[in-house]
Amino acid sequence: MTDTIFALSSGSPPAAIAIVRVSGPGAGNALRSLTGTIPEPRRMGVARLIDGEGEEIDRALVAWFPGPGTATGEDLAEFHLHGGRAVIAALENALGELPGLREAEPGEFTRRAFANGRIDLAEAEGLADLLAAETELQRRSAMAMAGGTFSRLVEGWRERLLMASASLEAVLDFADEDDVALLPPEFPQEIESLRGEIGDWLARPRAEVLREGFRVVIAGPPNLGKSTLFNELVESDAAITTPIAGTTRDVLTRPVAIDGVPFLFADTAGLHDAVDDEIEAIGIERAMEALDRADLVLWLGPEGMGPQGAWEIASQIDRNDSQPKRTARHRISAMTGAGMDDLRQDLVVAARNAMPAPGDAALNERQHHLLTRATRALADARHEADPLLAAEGLRQARLAFDSLLGRTTTENMLDTLFSRFCIGK
Repeated sequence: MTDTIFALSSGSPPAAIAIVRVSGPGAGNALRSLTGTIPEPRRMGVARLIDGEGEEIDRALVAWFPGPGTATGEDLAEFHLHGGRAVIAALENALGELPGLREAEPGEFTRRAFANGRIDLAEAEGLADLLAAETELQRRSAMAMAGGTFSRLVEGWRERLLMASASLEAVLDFADEDDVALLPPEFPQEIESLRGEIGDWLARPRAEVLREGFRVVIAGPPNLGKSTLFNELVESDAAITTPIAGTTRDVLTRPVAIDGVPFLFADTAGLHDAVDDEIEAIGIERAMEALDRADLVLWLGPEGMGPQGAWEIASQIDRNDSQPKRTARHRISAMTGAGMDDLRQDLVVAARNAMPAPGDAALNERQHHLLTRATRALADARHEADPLLAAEGLRQARLAFDSLLGRTTTENMLDTLFSRFCIGK
């Protein structure tokens, strides 16, 4: 990371103000080259930006942040200039002509912050989720993770684990001495207490349902109003609706927020056995796969024939030939809107119960896997009679904690994570 990088870090132009950031050992030289001076650290100053040909680019506010106490852990400069496309392009061209400077890659500013110890891996993942947040629930959960709530908890677990490991190491190193012959009696209880706290986190709702939306699949045989209901829930004519059986051939999905709760609704092909059309058969196969991935199924078909846990929905109640259901959770007409408000509110309650509470940090798949690995290692240590094997169990748990925070990781995983960020982040 000896290169100095620069990028537009504000929104796409045109805009009232554009912010271009420069990070790396050449940041100070970039400021001096374009303004003739370096302002007082951490104070905004007005300057004329002059390119290498002596042409004025703009009059701008500039700021200088000497490292390592910066967002990236490196020397950092900022140019706050007018947000026109030509103005930004002129500044970027001028920066690109300076020796040692290049345009940043996606997520490179944040990756440098991670590499320089300004944030850990869990905080970086939370920041990625914050940038992608589209609802208030997503924002608050991402803020908790990006703000270090979970990282501080893991650090505390790790410290307790190190204390327990020290007890075992004392037994292993000084077992012949009278004052350190046995493990402290609180050792098993401490390991069990630690496992219990981690288990509580593993039992929490996962981050995926919050990030991707509560997945609701509408299913049933043909011509029962599935696509009409889908269109009503997503508030658009996303699905084609006709009286012809087999109109829906594939799984159609749309994300939508209801009362600030993210949903992913899926319309599916009508389910039935007698299929002569090969394309329709593929659609039915994909519909069955969608049912397996659903958080909730709205079943519009014959009563009792839907997947386990599905909500029985009596649809098309405005029609004389609608199918009655004795145990219907909701009776609706997507055409007239009858019962739709109650269905939406019920869906919101179900989704909120399946999602992290507002403001709670939530584990993603990687974090959940590592915590699971840690609890298994702790269980091995808790029930192991041999101190040497017990110490190995604690070491494996500590490695899992280190991986959570990014102290041991792989370049491929980091590449995948930071590619989710925009260029200027």
